Amino acid sequence: MKKLPDAELELMMIIWDAVTRMEIEERMDEGREVLPSTILSLLSRLEERGFVEREKRGKINYYSARVEKEPYLKETGRHILKRMFGGSISNFAT
Repeated sequence: MKKLPDAELELMMIIWDAVTRMEIEERMDEGREVLPSTILSLLSRLEERGFVEREKRGKINYYSARVEKEPYLKETGRHILKRMFGGSISNFAT
């Protein structure tokens, strides 16, 4: 499974709830200032890479995940554990 950079993963965490671009902007603004053009760029990249799909309803674009949240997070966790801790849970816990 493809790995996402942090900014795109943050956006996916929001998209897994199936939202509009405006809702994404509201949720991303909670912690910092994010330009709408930045969000659109990230959404375009995620769509090109097959992580999200866009559905236009009237003038509003709705985004939904094409990748399930739990399997993605599980695979990412395994990858981090293997890469950083040699696959050892005890090394991770230490």
